[in-house]
Amino acid sequence: MPRGSTARPRSTAIPPSTDAWVTGNIGQYLGNSVAAVFPALALMLLLGVAAGFVLEVMVFRGRGGILLLFLAGIMVPGQMILLPLFSVYFQAGITGSLWPLIITYTATGLPLTVFMMATYFRAIPREVFEASTLDGASIFRSFFSVALPMARNSIVTVGLVQFFFFWNDLLIALTFTNSSQLRTVQVGLLNFTGQFGATQYGPLFAAICINVFGILAIYLVLNQRIMAGLASGAVKG
Repeated sequence: MPRGSTARPRSTAIPPSTDAWVTGNIGQYLGNSVAAVFPALALMLLLGVAAGFVLEVMVFRGRGGILLLFLAGIMVPGQMILLPLFSVYFQAGITGSLWPLIITYTATGLPLTVFMMATYFRAIPREVFEASTLDGASIFRSFFSVALPMARNSIVTVGLVQFFFFWNDLLIALTFTNSSQLRTVQVGLLNFTGQFGATQYGPLFAAICINVFGILAIYLVLNQRIMAGLASGAVKG
């Protein structure tokens, strides 16, 4: 090499997927989404299915009014509850955790879940539950041994719909995550532009692909189970 010439250092290009996973902390954001969405989904399904069973199968005074209250919850805009909920969570001292997301997701998903499950239980013949009662089954045994297996297809369907609502949420997660360690994947994707700059689209697109491919895989698996369950139920009668 001639004297006085300077050698240009060899550039070590980092793949966009590695840059998004390591530098962009997309793995931590995905973990936060899993830790917030799946507990909320399980709690919402348990409470929603039980409430739908009680409001439709059991007979008591005022059940129609309670169901109307749940239906009214569907019409409440989410923007109206953010500020009161933030004040409550701040006074309770849980703003530095994922509990605000879990509680909010569970509460916002209950109205639609209760309505859909009550509609499904309405289509089940009452003779099925009367037969279980005559056989000596309690109300809890009828719920866990009779209602849940028969409502399996509906539970998976409702769970899939609510999963996409929770996973793709940005407004609630952006309101209640006050640190970078608590960001969900949607909030993390929103901050990718500021972290990598407006011109470096590679890490941003790689993070989006990681998120989309994971959701697509879950959808394909659950969708096949729904179709298989509906077909087997139709054959068995």
